[in-house]
Amino acid sequence: MTDNELLRLLKNDPQNGLAAVVEQYNAYVMKIAFLRLNDVCTNEDIEEIVSDIFLKFFQFGCKNNFDISSVKAVLSVISARHCIDVFRKKMQEIRSVPIDDIPNEIGVFETYPSDSIIADILKKLNDTDRKIIIRRYFFGQKSKEIAKDLDMKPSAVDTRISRALVRLRKIMKEDHR
Repeated sequence: MTDNELLRLLKNDPQNGLAAVVEQYNAYVMKIAFLRLNDVCTNEDIEEIVSDIFLKFFQFGCKNNFDISSVKAVLSVISARHCIDVFRKKMQEIRSVPIDDIPNEIGVFETYPSDSIIADILKKLNDTDRKIIIRRYFFGQKSKEIAKDLDMKPSAVDTRISRALVRLRKIMKEDHR
């Protein structure tokens, strides 16, 4: 269906028009959201965000009587802006977590209260281990969620966490000398 046909359908039958827009552009909007948010959101969160984007598109269209030049262009702008808002909110949540609230089982950050020092220490881990540690201890995700997002088994996530914590303790001892 072309954008003109979609816009005509949206004007004449908004419910079916929205369903047609979702059917045609769901993968496109999902790709935008996934590329921008996959490091800070779970797949379920991203699916919910995509639904929010289509709702915002529909509200914008209703407000403007669907007098828009391109469905794809409007969806692109709404997607980008909404993803930026979600990303900023997630980053604010990360910054608002007090260091004291990090679970005691980590035990490696107790003598390093500075966020920049923690970031430097985490950079010494490989990319996958760093993502897992951040998701577990800063986002509070369960092993099952992390495993699903990273295409791993939950037991593999637990093993990587255990080994990463050992490496972090070793790094902390070396840096503390």
